Amino acid sequence: MNNSQTARRMQSVRPSPTAAISDQVRALEAAGKQVINLGEGELDFATPAHISYAAIAAIVQQQTKYTAVAGTAALKSAIAAKFARDNQLRYRPEEIIAGSGAKQLIFNAFLATLDAGQQVIIPAPYWVSYPDMVALADGEPVIVPCEEQNGWKLTPENLAAALTPAMRWVILNSPGNPTGAIYSEQELQALAAVLADYPQVLVMADDIYEPLRYDGVSFTTFAQAAPHLFSRTLTVNGVSKSHAMTGWRLGYAGGPQWLISAMQILQSQSTSNPSSISQAAAVVALNHPATFFDGWLQTLDKRRQRVLAMIAATEGLSANTPEGAFYIFANCQQLIGRVTPEGETLSDDKALANWLLTQTQVAVLHGSAFGTPGYLRIAYAVEDSLLESACQRIEKACGLLR
Repeated sequence: MNNSQTARRMQSVRPSPTAAISDQVRALEAAGKQVINLGEGELDFATPAHISYAAIAAIVQQQTKYTAVAGTAALKSAIAAKFARDNQLRYRPEEIIAGSGAKQLIFNAFLATLDAGQQVIIPAPYWVSYPDMVALADGEPVIVPCEEQNGWKLTPENLAAALTPAMRWVILNSPGNPTGAIYSEQELQALAAVLADYPQVLVMADDIYEPLRYDGVSFTTFAQAAPHLFSRTLTVNGVSKSHAMTGWRLGYAGGPQWLISAMQILQSQSTSNPSSISQAAAVVALNHPATFFDGWLQTLDKRRQRVLAMIAATEGLSANTPEGAFYIFANCQQLIGRVTPEGETLSDDKALANWLLTQTQVAVLHGSAFGTPGYLRIAYAVEDSLLESACQRIEKACGLLR
């Protein structure tokens, strides 16, 4: 055996496309290019000051030791209060876990529950990490394409057609990455009616973008819409998008005790507790009113409208108006096959995204990374002047294609 040979499981996993685009951007910047990154899922706002001060206070007070694996009692209490206040969900402390980001908790949930051959329904377009997480846990990703004309949402008919005796999970991400789609309470109830006949199937509600909603659209999480499936639902959330705390790496989840216990055992043998400082900051984040958020939403909505205006003005691009998150999932199929001024034929969405990066120094992500070729994901959570420049560059560049 070659001593540099990796485990067989690594053959089924790819590097995160979002991390890859960030690496490309850094390489171009190191070469002296001024790149505008519309490929990264991160708010440009600063973490609110009162949260940062809470972290500083925790350091000064020497809250720097190991904590309980699943989180401190204070953090669990704050998480339980958030779920009750915002989602009308009641979780006991033993039904709650905090981890080093929501991403870790999703991975731990799959690792704790999937055996070889068991399946997970992943509606496409999907967050890039879902299929690889499932594969790493020896599961089988079942990609269910969702249609632009259906608002990019899983329908009861598509769900029913995909369900098998081997099915273990269904993932529902709302508001969605990369589309910004939000499931209504009635839509979730219709999906729950289908799942009633499949008692072995668990539901993962990935609500990480919960507060990022526009035009007065309401939010309902799956267990809230379908309380009879509460015991089969893992509700995942975190402070990265709601409080601009991506680098703090703090996610949380509520679910049935048997599942939370299994996830805690896994966590005890891998990362152990999330950062004690991040936990102290998250307590303040969750317990204090988010008075800053209305201002954030107004800024993001203005940016959303600017990108939509650019798309409307760019021949060959179109897009649904997203209800949430901070992405536009733009249809670029009319640009596929066109020729650049340099004589290159753009064979697919990845080629288009690469051309935009190299020629205009604007980074976007190709839809193929999300399981839906022929689209581009444009993240608009960047400073206004940068976004304006990026929109002008994209519109001008697309106009050069023949």
